[in-house]
Amino acid sequence: MNPEELAAALLAVVTPIAEGRREGSTAGLTASDFTVDRPKNRDHGDWASNAALKLAKAVGANPRELAAEIAADLTRTPGIASVEVAGPGFINIRLDAAAAGLLAKTIVDSGAAFGTNDSQRGNTINVEFVSANPTGPLHIGHTRWAALGDSIARLLLASGATVAREFYINDAGAQMERFGQSVLAAVKGEPTPDGGYAGSYIDDLARRVIEARPDLLEQDADQQAALARDLAYDFQLGELQASLAKFHVHFDVWFSERTLHAAGSSGEPSLVDEAVDRLRAQGHVFDEEGAVWVRTTDFGDDKDRVIRRSNGEYTYFAADAAYYLNKGDRGFAHKIYLLGADHHGYVHRLKALAGAAGDDPEKDIEVLIGQLVSINGARLSKRAGNIIEMDDLREWLGADALRYSLARYPADSPLTLDPELLRKRTNDNPVFYVQYAHARTHNVARNAAASGVDRSEFAPELLDHETESALLGALQEFPRIVGFAAEVREPHRVARYLEELAGLYHRWYDNCRVIPLGDEPVGSVHRTRLWLNDATGQVLRNGLDLLGVDAPERM
Repeated sequence: MNPEELAAALLAVVTPIAEGRREGSTAGLTASDFTVDRPKNRDHGDWASNAALKLAKAVGANPRELAAEIAADLTRTPGIASVEVAGPGFINIRLDAAAAGLLAKTIVDSGAAFGTNDSQRGNTINVEFVSANPTGPLHIGHTRWAALGDSIARLLLASGATVAREFYINDAGAQMERFGQSVLAAVKGEPTPDGGYAGSYIDDLARRVIEARPDLLEQDADQQAALARDLAYDFQLGELQASLAKFHVHFDVWFSERTLHAAGSSGEPSLVDEAVDRLRAQGHVFDEEGAVWVRTTDFGDDKDRVIRRSNGEYTYFAADAAYYLNKGDRGFAHKIYLLGADHHGYVHRLKALAGAAGDDPEKDIEVLIGQLVSINGARLSKRAGNIIEMDDLREWLGADALRYSLARYPADSPLTLDPELLRKRTNDNPVFYVQYAHARTHNVARNAAASGVDRSEFAPELLDHETESALLGALQEFPRIVGFAAEVREPHRVARYLEELAGLYHRWYDNCRVIPLGDEPVGSVHRTRLWLNDATGQVLRNGLDLLGVDAPERM
């Protein structure tokens, strides 16, 4: 039985008890009103509920007395072995082995679908993350946002949401001109311009640019700068995409900032032009001293924002507004922005923008700020000279160790990783510990096959060892962990769950054999335990996939 089934059983028991005390006292009550959780102490049973505490006042009963009544009736529910009352009125439930053991077959039959849920169904969500300037390599901060953003998107998809992963390419503005001038200077063998970009990667781009356009220096000055900028931009964007792909991060949309400023082919206004008019129509735009402003203080911003200067130039806020509105136009009712630690000022600004656009700032937009991450002993990039590159980190530590470790902590906590630990092939290394548990399930399955143990029989009532009860209880929690992690945007909850599950599996492995000892014949218990072994491997695999981490079959 799962928590939902137990909640339904509680409702069926509680309703007549409550109505017998006070007519109509349970009107509108549903199974979702009952909380069913795993007790921290497994000696207290498989599941616990506070149903009596929640209802006691409504029905005019002493909580513990009400709990006793509920417990007496609940014990008659098929699949429940015993029910006890604890403390002021908690209800502790223990399932019989057969009811608990059925889960193993359910998991194996469900395969990769086990853990998916409908908690986010109906939500259409745009998740924007990384969004680096295409003027240099991805650095250690981008690495953290990539791991977190992709895992959040995977969790939302597993929970039924319609999701687009989006990378906003900051390819407009002065930084692109400085980038182009820096590459052109390298082509000419000249020093880097003031405020330009330096590093051997600029020299590499310069070589690729001149190979693509041997006639570059034959063009006039303006054409040289434009060609150098655009060719280097294409090459560098390709580098970013390749780095992310090697890190197991996929984007559905690569959105160019340039498209916000481009006029239509028939002279239609740009998206930025339209944004001003659309915000004005909402009643939150005003003109003052020749400039155009958005009254963002109406929505909690610390000051009103200029969207177009008195000289007619648009501000960065104008591009932010056009981009936000464009996301809504593309059908995304909910927008998640994952920004770096230096973007705290954007939180109120973007929420105020949502309000000015007619959306609900508390519902339709989330701004998640990722804190700084450092890795002991990491060296600055040889190519860029002033950053720690994603590619260097991946080659040094491995994509799996890096992704798992970055997803293992909340986004808002500063993080320092120990590379020596992440490179260890011991149980001290969390990603190794979980991956080894998965590999062990495959090793057990291979040895079982060699010994004649298969899944031709399933007798769930035989899964009655205490380690089996604990393992099944943890497996049962997986869909709820996935749903909750998606709801609160916290992939680290999946990582910590997997570590707990791996520990329970290792303890079960030490106590319960799948393969007979000596001349012992293969029996029902061995075949049934193979189902439990394979179910655990499936959940470990599904959980690692949500974090973008491989699940090796051999280690």
